[in-house]
Amino acid sequence: MLRPATDDDLVPMRSWRNHPQVREVSLTQHEIGEQEHRSWWERTRDDPTRLVLVYERHGIPSGVVTFFDIDHAARSAWWGYYLDNAGLGERGELLPAWMEIQRQAVRHAFGDLGLRVLEGEVLEQNEAVRRFNRRNGFEEVSRDVREIDGREVAVWHVRAVDDSERPTT
Repeated sequence: MLRPATDDDLVPMRSWRNHPQVREVSLTQHEIGEQEHRSWWERTRDDPTRLVLVYERHGIPSGVVTFFDIDHAARSAWWGYYLDNAGLGERGELLPAWMEIQRQAVRHAFGDLGLRVLEGEVLEQNEAVRRFNRRNGFEEVSRDVREIDGREVAVWHVRAVDDSERPTT
């Protein structure tokens, strides 16, 4: 289940985001401090071009989905997600949660948000996510190299398009 994030979710969201395995596959890999996180939340919470959802697995908050640069007129947005790797790992639920959060987020984007185009970025080294993205209809559109924490890292721009409204002939 996905639900809107609240102020009460700030502490666990930051903890999950700062997990070493999450940081390792993120575009910003430094440990996020409390003030930085709070400032992000203050900017994000009331921004109509952003949406932060908490993923719950079996009623337990277990991850975060962010939609940003939401353009309702163009019916497009960018997105990302991360999980409570530590908690889900302890419960032996990391892999099924990883598959479920992406499917729920894509369903939410193309259903509840009414998007037609969903875009994201994934590090080239994150082959598992790249494969899963392809299985779920994402196309690798372009590749660029960026500096992340002083290292050059290849990043793929991915895109999924909801063609369900296309008339059949």
